[in-house]
Amino acid sequence: MTHDQLTGSDMAAAIAEYADDRKAIDIVELDLRGVLGYADYFVVCSGNTDRQVKAIHDGIHMEMKRTHGLLPRRVEGLPQAQWVLMDYLDVVVHIFTPETREFYRLEQLWGEAPARAVGSGAEQ
Repeated sequence: MTHDQLTGSDMAAAIAEYADDRKAIDIVELDLRGVLGYADYFVVCSGNTDRQVKAIHDGIHMEMKRTHGLLPRRVEGLPQAQWVLMDYLDVVVHIFTPETREFYRLEQLWGEAPARAVGSGAEQ
């Protein structure tokens, strides 16, 4: 599927899958349509270490480019890798270390948005 065919929902699902492939933990898709003006979805996940956070970023970046021809509009936080943000416009990806995720508590901040746990660690 190319960018022209990829909806925000499809993009969020693909990104969550690529994060899961890199063993991201606690993957959550937040549906922010009608809540936020600058993105339709957040994909929030964690890596146990800064090295794993970078590996999750690299996996998402590589697969989105290879499979969909998409590069993020911007990436922030990669050198420290405590919180990496990848902006794909319709979808913003947040990759945290567990401590940083607990500190910022994005899921609670956007608590009114529908959330869906994703990945091999998600409750079925």
